Amino acid sequence: MKCSVFIATSTDGYIAKLDGNVDWLHTTGNIEAEMADEQDMGFYDFIASVDCMVMGRKSMEMISKMNLSPENWPYGSIRIIVLSRSVTQPPKNLFDKVEMFAGDIVPLMHQLSLEGYHHAYIDGGVTITAFLKAKLINEMIITQAPILLGKGVPLFGEMSQAITLKKAKVKAFPNDFIQVSYQVEYKIEGVN
Repeated sequence: MKCSVFIATSTDGYIAKLDGNVDWLHTTGNIEAEMADEQDMGFYDFIASVDCMVMGRKSMEMISKMNLSPENWPYGSIRIIVLSRSVTQPPKNLFDKVEMFAGDIVPLMHQLSLEGYHHAYIDGGVTITAFLKAKLINEMIITQAPILLGKGVPLFGEMSQAITLKKAKVKAFPNDFIQVSYQVEYKIEGVN
């Protein structure tokens, strides 16, 4: 199964302020820029390519706080699985939109593949790091906002080994955001 990341960060690599706030994503950059058909910076085309999503608890809680109307729900009807060992029930406003999972991600992805899913959207810093450590991420699309937060929640946690990113593609948008796409390459242990 293909696993992809599509996420926004500050230029210094943070996905949120320390309190979880991401309002800076909507107030930074050239807000007056004419974005034409690139308003979403590729998000809806990406969402159309996935058939399931795995996110962390904190990402779920952030989405819940947005209290999105059905018209503003960005994920369509894709299956969304939330990883959490501490929370067993989703918030009321997401009850019919997400399912909770407390097990290991490798068997989860194997099961999703057996069920016919082909492309998973992986979201949330801790979740993305766990998938990278398990060598499950195939591609990353990271959109950098033109702001330095100085501190916050980092996109990546500590890794036990280096991970090579290749086939970089870069796109600059009129609003001063930059999007970098990478393929992920894992070294096979014992092979140079």
